[in-house]
Amino acid sequence: MSPFNAWVLLNGLETLSLRMTAHSANAMKLAEYLEAHPKVLKVNYGGLPSHKYHELAKQQQKDFGGLLSFEVEGGRKAAWSVINATKLMSITGNLGDTKTLVTHPATTTHGRLTDEEKAKAGIAEGLIRVSVGLEDIDDIIADVEAALAQLS
Repeated sequence: MSPFNAWVLLNGLETLSLRMTAHSANAMKLAEYLEAHPKVLKVNYGGLPSHKYHELAKQQQKDFGGLLSFEVEGGRKAAWSVINATKLMSITGNLGDTKTLVTHPATTTHGRLTDEEKAKAGIAEGLIRVSVGLEDIDDIIADVEAALAQLS
C-alpha cells in the first residue's frame, strides 16, 4: 500500500465506528418499513426478529450492519422497475459507501449462477439489495415508498 493510501485508510478508521452505528440504525429503520409494506414479500435483515438467524446475530454482533435485501412480487421486471424508480439511491454492482446503493443480485453479483444455484442461495428474480448509507433515513424511505408505489 502506498503511503497516501495508508494515510487515507487510517483517517477513515477514525470514524468507522460512528459510521457503522449510523449505517445500522438507518438499515434497521428501512428494514422495519419494508417489512410492513404490502408490496414487499420478504425482508432479509439480521436485525429483524423475523429473520431466521436473528438470535444468533444478536449473540455475535453489537449492531446488524447496513446491508439488507427485500423481495417484491413480479420478478425481475418488478425489481428493476423499483430500482429504476428510485431517485436518491445509486444503482451499482458494488456495495458499501456512505451513500445508499441499490443492486439487483440476480443480474449482477449472482448473475453467473444457474437458476438452480440462485434458487438454492435465495436469490429470487424479485430480490433487491440495498447498502443503506448515511443520508437522512426519512428521505431514503420516501424514495423507496415512491418507487414501490408505482408497482401495480
